[in-house]
Amino acid sequence: MRRAIRRQLVLVLVVAGLAAAALWQWRHDAAVSPATLLPLDPDTITRVTLALPGHPTEHYVRRDGHWWRDGKPPVAADEGRLEQLTGIAAAPASGWRPLSDFDPARIGLSHPVATLTLDDRTLRFGDTSATGPLRYVQVGNRVALVPILATPRPPQRDAIQLQP
Repeated sequence: MRRAIRRQLVLVLVVAGLAAAALWQWRHDAAVSPATLLPLDPDTITRVTLALPGHPTEHYVRRDGHWWRDGKPPVAADEGRLEQLTGIAAAPASGWRPLSDFDPARIGLSHPVATLTLDDRTLRFGDTSATGPLRYVQVGNRVALVPILATPRPPQRDAIQLQP
């Protein structure tokens, strides 16, 4: 009887040790590979720059809670579009890997389909993944896969000119 109790106790300790190791690994992975592209709250972003091939670079600034196309004179921006652009910071990211693991030309980062700068953080959007509706995105010296819907798009219309 004592031998059976000892085996059960050892088994419980092994299972508890494995559970603790799994929890530690999960927390470590979450800290190293954040679940979103940027650690920014989209509502706190004040400057947006978007460069798309074949389109002029767009510069926006938030003043008094509203978005303006930066220029002379300032032009009121499409608030919904800017919410979409700033919301990309919170896009779910998976598979963080060092940029050195890739050939940038092979994943479309040599000539990105879009370059989005939110405040001082730049996102470079490459090709789509062969494994699903995901796109390679470079953030600093790391690359993640994000849903293709998080890709910036060109504007559909310009806003009217207003004085700030």
